[in-house]
Amino acid sequence: MFESLTERFDRIFRKITGRGLVGEAQVDETLREMRVALLEADVNIDVVKTFVANIRGRLIGAEIGVGLTGGQTVLKEVFQEVVHILGDQRASLQLSPKPPTLIMMMGLQGSGKTTTAAKLAFHFRQANRRVLLVASDFVRLAAIEQLEVLGNQVGVPVLTPKEGVQRPQDMYQDVRRRWIEGMHEIVIIDTSGRLAIDQEMMEELKNLRDLYKPKEALLVLDAMTGQEAVNVASEFDRQIGVDGVIFTKLDGDARGGAILSIRSVLGKPIKFVGTGEKIDRLEPFYPDRIASRIIGMGDVQTLLEKAQSVVTQDKARQMVSKAASNQITFDDFLDQIRSMRKMGSMDDLISMVPGASTVKAQLDFDRVEGEIKKTEAVILSMTNQERRHPEKLDGSRRRRIAVGAGTTVQHVNQVLKQFDQIRKMMKTALKPNGMRALKSLLPF
Repeated sequence: MFESLTERFDRIFRKITGRGLVGEAQVDETLREMRVALLEADVNIDVVKTFVANIRGRLIGAEIGVGLTGGQTVLKEVFQEVVHILGDQRASLQLSPKPPTLIMMMGLQGSGKTTTAAKLAFHFRQANRRVLLVASDFVRLAAIEQLEVLGNQVGVPVLTPKEGVQRPQDMYQDVRRRWIEGMHEIVIIDTSGRLAIDQEMMEELKNLRDLYKPKEALLVLDAMTGQEAVNVASEFDRQIGVDGVIFTKLDGDARGGAILSIRSVLGKPIKFVGTGEKIDRLEPFYPDRIASRIIGMGDVQTLLEKAQSVVTQDKARQMVSKAASNQITFDDFLDQIRSMRKMGSMDDLISMVPGASTVKAQLDFDRVEGEIKKTEAVILSMTNQERRHPEKLDGSRRRRIAVGAGTTVQHVNQVLKQFDQIRKMMKTALKPNGMRALKSLLPF
């Protein structure tokens, strides 16, 4: 997410890190580099001009904050301005005081609109809301079937057109009857898209908006399309009206220009972002967290929330207890690997760690993911007894495990060595002054 922009910002900040006072010439040089970085990231030129002017106005002649260096003051001001550009506060979906809340999904073909509709249904399903999905995309024939499959995955009913129905507007009475009978609290309507904006699509969407009167008309945009996404959003808002935006494909090579421009240009909030293909990869949009990632400060809060979503407090206590008594087993190790996978890709997780941009440039994530899979295969080739008592793994057992995992004995030995090191480190960390002892072992 925003790798190239984050790397550029990281290099810029490193130049001024540790400096005392930052003079006008240094401020101008820093802002000039930021201007170039933002323009190369495809940020709207008017947004870039306002960004630079606002920061310069606050920095020139400003007093250095208590306990801050000049470089830290620049970083703080840049962070606050990026947060402001992104929307200041999280914008939640507006729910109707009287159910149901109708949400209309709009977007061009290829933006991920249908998948996002299912992800949004899953989001509400997790909050124990009764959700209904409406398949009213009559243009892309596979869309109706796709939504049915996705709805089944998330445990949400999908209303499809009856035989003979030719227009999405003609589904309205069936939709209304269904939400009343099912006492649905949330109704999400998937609509038709096109490869590009055309008047037929716009007229259809206008009619649907007038008919359903949705509480939220959400526009789904592909973050990888840059400024074109902003142009599309402006036209949708002009002709139909947009209440909020959902950006998809932030796990891809998104330069960040559209996300950094949309609020200023459109005046409408970003409400969610899609960070992967899986059905649970839809996250509420927090301007401060995304700003923190963009300028290389990571996103510890989201990382903690992801960890808490896959590891219960009871399981965490059990792990601490086992680590303290050196009773961690390969079953625990395997459980940790799988929990980490549920949190997202290694690339995504590393990007949430403060200052990780320099580390990321040195990592081959395909190789790292491959090594994790090979480690998992080694553990799965062990018997239950061997996982609980790895000290019993003699030469013949290691050869059998290597054959079962499709690897070498040397790799099995390496996994056993890593496991032993992890057990020792976890036990050391739980001792008084344990973290200090661990830090002394690190090469940085």
